[in-house]
Amino acid sequence: MPENQNKAEAIAVTAKDLPLHCPMPDAPLWARHPRVFLDVAKTGEAACPYCGAKYVLHGEAPKGH
Repeated sequence: MPENQNKAEAIAVTAKDLPLHCPMPDAPLWARHPRVFLDVAKTGEAACPYCGAKYVLHGEAPKGH
């Protein structure tokens, strides 16, 4: 994988993608690592501690829990 590939561009997610985890279900096999859940609803963005992928919440965050 090219260095900083995942850090270059944020991945847009919406409320329907929650609960958010990395890697995403459509990630290629070479990009897989242990699944980690990310709280993107609190601040509107989150970064994966394994691969550095940055996720940004687009639209309204879900209400409730």
